[in-house]
Amino acid sequence: MAERTPVILARELEKSFGSLKAVDRIDFSVNPGEVFGFLGPNGAGKTSTMKMIQCISPLSGGHLEVFGMDVERHPREIKRMLGVVPQETNLDPEFTVFENLMVFSRYFDIPRKEAHERIDILLEFMQLQEKRDVLIDKLSGGMKRRLLLARSLVNQPKLLIMDEPTIGLDPQGRHLIWEKLKAVQNEGSTIVLTTHYLDEAERLCNRLVIMDRGKILVEGVPEEMVKEFVGTDIVEADNSPEVLACLEGMGARYEVFGDMVQVFTDRPREVAKNLFDNCNPGRVFARRATLEDVFLSLTGRALKD
Repeated sequence: MAERTPVILARELEKSFGSLKAVDRIDFSVNPGEVFGFLGPNGAGKTSTMKMIQCISPLSGGHLEVFGMDVERHPREIKRMLGVVPQETNLDPEFTVFENLMVFSRYFDIPRKEAHERIDILLEFMQLQEKRDVLIDKLSGGMKRRLLLARSLVNQPKLLIMDEPTIGLDPQGRHLIWEKLKAVQNEGSTIVLTTHYLDEAERLCNRLVIMDRGKILVEGVPEEMVKEFVGTDIVEADNSPEVLACLEGMGARYEVFGDMVQVFTDRPREVAKNLFDNCNPGRVFARRATLEDVFLSLTGRALKD
């Protein structure tokens, strides 16, 4: 089978702001039709990378292609094939829902009749048809996020770029956005996103990278990353000298977080039974390991501004 040409290809990609190296010689590729995620704490380099992909921030070094085109030589051609959902809400408050989409369609020279048809379909798709003539200030936060997604799809992009797509939404709003993104992917679009919601990344992404301090720490399929770096399950117990001594005797892999110990294991029942039988552990709690456990294990638990 012939190898597919990546939608995005980065080699030794760099971005510097004075002496600060925001993106430090990273390599990655994004395949057609997949959802690819950039995860990392604040200041990891995610947004700087996304801006270079969007052709709105020049490279400081390395090479970056989108659809086989150099971002520095062909920014206009690339931008016409992109849809972008920004983190901030930048809809025009003086226009209605419909007018926001119609004005945006003009940037792509879409004939008015065709734009009208596309907008009707998108409003129906995003469950915003009843709000078509409502001013932006009258919309809820969830409606504004759905409208931003609708706007990004007006030009029928081949690549959708999303920065924190569900930020500030309630659980119902987040699940609706997830449903719509899966539908967009099923229609053949490639999606690149950043998110601080690890359950969102685990649910949506076919592959992802975790970044910190401008570098890529790991890359892979979320489920495989969890198994490789953490295991299938986490057993939590009170942090005490007796529990730590027992875990050392078991040869268990664990980390201490304040008054709690987390044991990474593929045999949670065996570990929990051993703790109860021999270690006077106090409370013990077992749960499925998640991508958040991988993230915290790799990037640490200290706040980063």
